[in-house]
Amino acid sequence: MSIIEFNPLWKEKLLNRFLTYVKIYSTSDAESEATPSTPRQWDIANHIAEELKTIGLENVSIDEHGYIMGYVPSNVENDKRPTIGFISHYDTSPDFSGENVKPQIWENYDGGDLVLNETTGFTLSSSKFESLKQYTGQTLITTDGNTLLGADDKAGCAEIVTAAEYLIAHPEIKHGRIAVGFTPDEEIGRGAHKFDVVKFGAEWAYTMDGSEVGELEYENFNAAGAVVKIHGLSVHPGYAYGKMVNAGLLAAEFIQMLPANETPATTKGFDGFYHLMDITADISEAKLHYIIRDHDEVKYEARKKFMEEKVAEFNQKHGEGTAEVEIKEQYRNMKQQFEGKMHIIDLAAKAMKEANIEPKIKAIRGGTDGAQLSYMGLPCPNIFAGGMNFHGPYEYVALESMEKAVEVILNIVKA
Repeated sequence: MSIIEFNPLWKEKLLNRFLTYVKIYSTSDAESEATPSTPRQWDIANHIAEELKTIGLENVSIDEHGYIMGYVPSNVENDKRPTIGFISHYDTSPDFSGENVKPQIWENYDGGDLVLNETTGFTLSSSKFESLKQYTGQTLITTDGNTLLGADDKAGCAEIVTAAEYLIAHPEIKHGRIAVGFTPDEEIGRGAHKFDVVKFGAEWAYTMDGSEVGELEYENFNAAGAVVKIHGLSVHPGYAYGKMVNAGLLAAEFIQMLPANETPATTKGFDGFYHLMDITADISEAKLHYIIRDHDEVKYEARKKFMEEKVAEFNQKHGEGTAEVEIKEQYRNMKQQFEGKMHIIDLAAKAMKEANIEPKIKAIRGGTDGAQLSYMGLPCPNIFAGGMNFHGPYEYVALESMEKAVEVILNIVKA
C-alpha cells in the first residue's frame, strides 16, 4: 500500500510550486560556453536553493556553476542504509520561447479540444494529440500558445521539492538519508558535465524527467551534436558572375545529402536519426546545427563517421575547406551501467505498483542527466514527471500525474 494520500493542502503546495517555477524564465543556450549557459538560470536556481533551506533540508548548497544539492537527513537511529538521490533540471529547451510563460489551469478536463488563446485561435487538439483523452476528468496545466510550459523539467523540480517537504513534515515515515540535486543546461546536453558526484554522496539516484505516468527508463540514445560550417564568397550581386559562392545555397545542397528517411519525424523505437536543429546563413557563411542519435553503439559511431564522410565528399565537389564539421559527444546509452544493479530498477517498479501504476519500462528516445551521471559512477535511471508534448507550445501536464510522481518518490524512500 502507498504511504501518501494527497490531501488538498499538499495538492495546492505542489500546484503553486510548479506554477511559480514555470513563470521564471530559464531557457538555456547551446551557443554559450558558460555554466549555466544563461544568466537567467540563476533566478530559478537561487529560488530553489532558498526554498530548500526554508523547508528544512540540511547542507543546502549552490555552487559557482548553479548546481544545487541538499539533504533530507535519515530519521532512523544507527541507520546503515545507502543514501539515494533524486535529480531534475531547471533549464528549459531553447527549441521554443520560455519567456513570459502564462500557464492556464483546466479543471475537470472534458476530453475535447482546448482553445489556449482566444485571440490567435491557438488550439490544443484532442484529435491531433490523442493522448489527451486519457486525462479526461483531471486537472490540466497548459500554455497560452505563445511559449512552451516548462514541465520539462520544472514538474520534476516541483515533485522532488514537494516530496522532500512532505518527508520533513511526516517523521513517522522512516527513511535513510535522501540527497536532492538540481542542474542547469540539461536541454543542451551539459546538465551533468560539472555535477560533483562525490559531493552528492548517493549510491544511486533517479532523475524525475520522463513524460507519461509509469515511465521507467534505463536505456537511452547515444548522443552527439554536430556543427557544419559552410564558407562562401560574397561579392556585389551585379558583378557576381563566376565569383560569388552563396553559402546559403550550398547549405541547402548539403542538407539533401543526408538521408531523408532518417529524421525524428520518420523514425521510431530503436531507430536512430540525424536531426537538423537550426540554420543560420548568409552569402559568406552558413552554420547547420545537427544532433546525431542512435541506441546501438556501433550504429552511433557509424553515424558520426557518415557525417564526416559527407563533409569530405562535399569538399571534393566544391573545393577543400568549403565545409567543416565539429562533432561533440553529449551522452551515452546508460543501459550497460546497470548490469548487476537491477535492484535499482526493481525498487522503482515496486514503488509504482504500490501507487497503483503499471510500470512502463522502455528505452528513451532522448536522454537525461542520468545518462551522463551513470557513466560518472552514479547509476541514475529515469522516472516519469508527467509532462507531455515537450519543447513547444502544445506542452501540458496533469496535476494528477505530478501527484503520482511525488507518491512514487515517497514509496521509493520508505522502501
